[in-house]
This record gives sequence, structure tokens and C-alpha cells, in this order.
Amino acid sequence: MTTVDARYPGIALPGDPAFDAATRVFNLSAPARPVASVTARTVEDIRTAIRYAGAHGVGVRVLSTGHASAAVRPVRHAVLIRTELGGGVDVDTTRRLARVPAGAPWQAVVDAATPHGLAAPHGSAATVGVVGFLLRGGISFYSRKIGLAVNSVRAVELVTADGELRRVDADHDPDLFWSLRGGGGGFGVVTAVEIDLFPATSVITGTTIWPARHAPGLLAAWRRWTVDAPREVSTSLRLMNVPPLPDVPAVLSAGPVLAIDGVVVDASWEHANDLLGPLRAVAEPLLDTWAPTTPSAVLETHMDPADPVAFLGDHMLLDEFDEAAFLDVVGPGSGSPLVVAGLRQLGGAIALPDPDGGALNHLRARYAYSGSGVPGFPGATVATVTRHCARVRAALSPWDTGCTAPTFVESHEQPQRHLDPDQVAQLDRVRARVDPNGVFRGDIAPNSSAT
Repeated sequence: MTTVDARYPGIALPGDPAFDAATRVFNLSAPARPVASVTARTVEDIRTAIRYAGAHGVGVRVLSTGHASAAVRPVRHAVLIRTELGGGVDVDTTRRLARVPAGAPWQAVVDAATPHGLAAPHGSAATVGVVGFLLRGGISFYSRKIGLAVNSVRAVELVTADGELRRVDADHDPDLFWSLRGGGGGFGVVTAVEIDLFPATSVITGTTIWPARHAPGLLAAWRRWTVDAPREVSTSLRLMNVPPLPDVPAVLSAGPVLAIDGVVVDASWEHANDLLGPLRAVAEPLLDTWAPTTPSAVLETHMDPADPVAFLGDHMLLDEFDEAAFLDVVGPGSGSPLVVAGLRQLGGAIALPDPDGGALNHLRARYAYSGSGVPGFPGATVATVTRHCARVRAALSPWDTGCTAPTFVESHEQPQRHLDPDQVAQLDRVRARVDPNGVFRGDIAPNSSAT
């Protein structure tokens, strides 16, 4: 086992099992290859890593669950800090707030909040890290009702390049607080966030699946419904072509399928049936699970994989789309090697600027497109998936807004933008103040800095 100087306890080098544990990622197509790593369970672990990086002339990179490993710049020539801060999720029922330590997944927040009749603006997967999802914007199934998830952040605790532990909020370093919320990273190592919760004891959620041959009629009906859909309802439509695998439900691997899933919050079956009735009239579903349930069930609705996988993909925000053009590149007979290609319904509160929000506090688009393929699956190689992503991008380019939602970005190489030049300039000024030597420069997302 390779060892390091005793002055830097916890630092692991390649060849050490602790190095492998700290560098594991969810997207196996983008492994992390730092020069050293540490699993940070305390603030002192973080300070040690920063000192080690300074002594060896390298930068510092940060991850928690590694779901976004392909969306950030490759982790090389740096010390990697994996955040797994202790303390657990603490819920303040009186103020409807939760303090969440960095490294905690959304499942931990839901488990802590649900017994109190509260819900959180979580993502679609239980294993995704809370901090990364929130500070990169975060589109929740609740966002059409309450806005982007990042707008729920009330305070951020972080260690900056000087080793200082800071707590920032609207009253304490508001410029840094603004920057952290959607500013693209590179400010320090976040150790915890404090977020708003909201009352919710029941929701309507589920998934309906049809054979993909019915895609033209289903896509047309869903698109018509989204035009005037109430904010209480949020849905996604996906074309899926999943090969038979041990943990994949048979209904998904029986052939290409179209799935529509979502959540109805603070509303009745009437809203759900306004959507589902016309869709069910198009064709008989293979599976239909929509039902009233508790908010904890929402984490299972989207059926995201729980285990790491290697995938490649692309993402765009669209102001509209043409049904025929969309199906021509991802529908039946298109030759698509993508395992999933879909559209997430946006609008509602997602499109409304939050006067108290951060650098990213709303998105002006009607749909979020994302598509992914898994090299090694039938018909899918790195080359075929990459080529097909380019084909889809070309087909949807007439409706591309030119902007992206950071949590949907599939590759750091793809075109992406969520900030305007004035915001970028403001962010650079804040980074120059809190990280004058660029210790965290590698963690800055594309289009988030002019330097």
C-alpha cells in the first residue's frame, strides 16, 4: 500500500483501497484520476487536503456521489475530496427547514422529512447527492409548483481556500451566497446546506408504459396537454430501449416502450385524469401505476438506475419541438442506440425569476431534452452513441434555446450555458476574493467563468 507523509492524515494515493473508495463515481464513463484523494468526514479532513494540495502544487476537486462526473472537467492533476460529512439530516419542524451534510443522498432527506408531513424538492433518484443537485439548480418533480430546487437553499456552510469554515446566507456574505446558488462551483468545499421543506402528506404519482409503436399518438396527446397544464402537475415522456438485465422490470425490456411519469401535488385525481384519460384512449398501457401515495414514493417514480453504469449522452433546453422530427431520430425505426431519450415538462414556477434567488434561479424553456446510451449494450458503442447524439442535436436545433440546465448536462464537452456575461463577471469577482490563487479552479463548470 502506498503511503503519504504523516502530516497529512487521511490522504490516500493510487494503490490504496481508500483511494479507490474516495474516487468512485456513478457514471463509469468518466472515472476520476486524481494524484491523491481523501474521504472527508470532518472539516479538518478538508483542511488537510487543501494543505496537501498547496504543498504539492496541485488544485483541489470535490465530489460526493459522482453522478455528475461526466458533466464536470476531468479530475486529473489534483487532490480529490469526497465529501461524506457526518451528523445526519436534521429537521426543524417549526421552521420547516432541514440541515443536510454534504455527501447525504436525497433518500436520507426524504426519510427524515416524511414522518413530519414535510417534503423536499429532491431529484428523481434516491442516490443522487443533495448538495450537488441543489447548487447546480435542480429540477424537481415539484419545481413547476415551487420553482427550481436551488431556490429552497437558505444557508450554505463551506470551507474556503484559506481553510476557514464559513456559513453564508442572505445576511452573511450575500455575494458569496448568491454565487454558490447556481454559479458553477469553484468557491470552496461545501460541508452542509440548509433548505426549506414544504407541507405534503400525500401526492399522486406513477408511471404509464405503452409499446413504442403508439408513440406518434401518445406524443401528440402529451404535448397538447403540456401547453396549459396546471403547475401542480409535472411529467416527463421517455422513449426507452432497455435490454434484458437482472434488475430491469420485464415490461421495460420486452421491446421499445414509451413511458410517461410524473407527480400531482396539492391537487386531485381530476388533474391526473386530464392527462391520463386522453393518453389511455390512444392505446392500452402495458403498465399503469398512477395512484395516491406518500411523498416518499416519488423517488421511485422515474425508475432511475441505483447502481453505477457507464453512459454517454446529450442535453438541450427547448422552447418547442416538432413531433415528427423528434420521433424521426429517437422513435421506433430511427436506428437510435440510445437507451433512453426524453422530454421533461418545464414551465410554471420554473420559469419565474426568484427575487431572493442566486445566480441561477429560473429557466426559460418549455422542455428539457436529454438522451443517453450505454456503450456495450446491443448496437451501442462510444462511436455510435456519440454520432447519434449529434444527429439528435441537429434535428432539434431549430428549437434549441442555446441554454442548458446544469443537472441535465451529460458531458463537459457539450454546448452549455446557463449564465449571462454580467453574471459570469460577477462570479469571477467573488472567486477572486475567496480563492485568489485558484485552488478550486478545476471545479468551475464551463460557461461559469471568463478566466
